[in-house]
Amino acid sequence: MSEPTRPLGADLARIAVFAALIVVLGTVTIPMPSGVPVTAQTLGVMLAGLVLGPRRAPLAVLVVLALAAVGLPVLAGGRGGLGVFLGPTTGYLVGWIAGSIVVGVIAHHRVFAWWRAALGALVGGIVVVYLFGIPVQALVTGVPIGPTALSSAMFLPGDLLKAAAATMLAVALRRAYPRAFPGRSHASYAS
Repeated sequence: MSEPTRPLGADLARIAVFAALIVVLGTVTIPMPSGVPVTAQTLGVMLAGLVLGPRRAPLAVLVVLALAAVGLPVLAGGRGGLGVFLGPTTGYLVGWIAGSIVVGVIAHHRVFAWWRAALGALVGGIVVVYLFGIPVQALVTGVPIGPTALSSAMFLPGDLLKAAAATMLAVALRRAYPRAFPGRSHASYAS
């Protein structure tokens, strides 16, 4: 069975809303010595994957990255321009695309369930993003990958909290407004 079609305008609006959410979640940042700030933008990436699914979530992320590329201050700390794609956060930004896809694939496999949402947020929103981010950060900063990975561990507690928050928000939204989610049947929900 294929996913039900919805008007193009509705999809574009949902993608735009999640792109805006990712931008807004980057307005509060905590600079770190590693050059990678603490921000809530990954919460937005996780939520995009959980709510929009694997096809539409990366489009929301790509909108944010395209806006950054043309110079709009949409990334953490009001950063924008092509230079942000040459710094230590580059891998994390690319990881957002892959991460949002993985979050969506895991969460929307078969019937949406809270545990799939949590697993998707953990694997896609943390592991995948780190797999892209840490090696690029090490390359850009010239610090070996081991110490870079170790220094990135300071982000883990916050990312675990973001994954929990994303899961709770997505489950609540799914119960309140199931039509916001892709899927074969909006009436089905596994607890």
